[in-house]
Amino acid sequence: MQNKQTFEFEFVALMASLMSIVALSIDALLPALPEIGTALSVQNPNDNQLLVTMIFLGLGFGQLIFGPLSDSFGRKPIVYIGFSLFIIATFICVSTKSFEMMIFGRVLQGVGLASPRTLSIAMIRDSYSGNYMAKVLSIVVMFFILVPVIAPTLGQFLLNYYNWESIFYVNLAFGLIIMLWFWKRQDETLNKDKRIKFAPLLFVNGTIEFMKHKNAVGFTLVSGFITGSFMVYLSTAQQIFEQQYNLGDMFPYIFASLAISVGLATFLNSRYVVKFGMWRIAYFATIAYCLISILYVILFWSGVNPSFKILISFFALQFFAIGFLFGNLRSLAMQPLGHIAGIGAAINGFVSTVMAVPIANYIGSFVNDSVLPLFIGFSVFGILSLLVFLRLKVLHK
Repeated sequence: MQNKQTFEFEFVALMASLMSIVALSIDALLPALPEIGTALSVQNPNDNQLLVTMIFLGLGFGQLIFGPLSDSFGRKPIVYIGFSLFIIATFICVSTKSFEMMIFGRVLQGVGLASPRTLSIAMIRDSYSGNYMAKVLSIVVMFFILVPVIAPTLGQFLLNYYNWESIFYVNLAFGLIIMLWFWKRQDETLNKDKRIKFAPLLFVNGTIEFMKHKNAVGFTLVSGFITGSFMVYLSTAQQIFEQQYNLGDMFPYIFASLAISVGLATFLNSRYVVKFGMWRIAYFATIAYCLISILYVILFWSGVNPSFKILISFFALQFFAIGFLFGNLRSLAMQPLGHIAGIGAAINGFVSTVMAVPIANYIGSFVNDSVLPLFIGFSVFGILSLLVFLRLKVLHK
């Protein structure tokens, strides 16, 4: 099934939907963070950020389990196992009265959701390669971005008319619908003759193979830098707009408008990536990511927040650059890993996510009364990403 050059709408929509279960589980909960913190007697509002960052920790570790297993047993059975774990974790979250147990439930949700998230990428790599794979992945990400556009509004609606627990139940119902669609309509993408025989050293051997490919390693590091700095925004956005700008009621609409910026960039990437190449587009997007964030730091070094319109403009430009990075970075890392797509997607996702969580937690702890630490984080990790690109460029010469 590899090296197809045809666009299959249902396949793309289904892969996007599998990834979207993760986005909905994160973004729909954002308006409810203060409510959950109050219900569970959280004293420090910054601790509410853990409800976002800890699900990413689970995503990181879950990929190490499900990716290698899918290379041996096929993609579809492992997706079902992961989603079953997500169901158990969801009931833990809605039934607990302890913040610590809620965090455990969120980590467990992340572990379970690692399966559809990682294996959707592996299934794309099973079916496509090269710049056309980047095109397909960009379209998947574009559909995926639609979820952050509507998720906070959905979460706010459920919060207004029901309670924060209802957000978890709606996430679960959405996931069940996607799983039914996946079961009925999606064929297995990894044929039995291409599966790797299961062995205790399966992951070790896969890691050794992964490390042989400098592009896979390098672009995985860049994914970690970009994801980590972006995760700071995800975990602090509600706090920034509600506490620093007194716009709590407008938060779902602000979040949606910025998500559209990412979506527009991924759409444009899907149109032009075959023509210009994923490496070139990602390289120039990284330069833009650096310059935008450095400009903000220079202009607002005092720490005094700019007007709302100026902040939104900087965010929109920053996320427009990110839209050209997410799909292309994954494609660049996965390109040499077609023969170990499951393990490759797992290691790529694990390393980038596990890098991202401490980055987000550390920088997020400084975002109290100013947005400046967020853009300092963007600048630092944007520069590190650019250095990796330049290093890989030298190695290719």
